[in-house]
Formats: sequence, structure tokens, C-alpha cells
Amino acid sequence: MTVDRIVHLVAGLMVLLSIALAHYVHPYWIGLGVFVGLNLAQSGLTNFCPLASILKKLGVPDGSCCS
Repeated sequence: MTVDRIVHLVAGLMVLLSIALAHYVHPYWIGLGVFVGLNLAQSGLTNFCPLASILKKLGVPDGSCCS
């Protein structure tokens, strides 16, 4: 797996987790989904993603999600 695919996978799972926790535990868990969405938006605007930086330092191969 490449950095881009892992970032997309983690973001999607975090949003789904946020929805489940907001439904079953407490509505404030929707804040997790808001945080993930804001992070994705700033990543798109600034081309900086903290998770991608961490994965690259760990040696995960860089690559496009669409190849």
C-alpha cells in the first residue's frame, strides 16, 4: 500500500468511527468527523498532511491513489 491509499483509508475509517460513536455513545463524537474533514480540507489547500508525513518517515512507499 502507498501513502495516499493509507491516508484515504484511515480518513474514511475515522469518519465511519465518528458516526458510529456519535450514534451509540455520545453526540459529541461527531467532532472527530469534523476534525477529520477539516484536516482533509487543509491538506487539499496546503498540500501538507500530518499522517502522510509520518508514513513517509516510517518508510511507506509514496505513490498516487489513482495508478
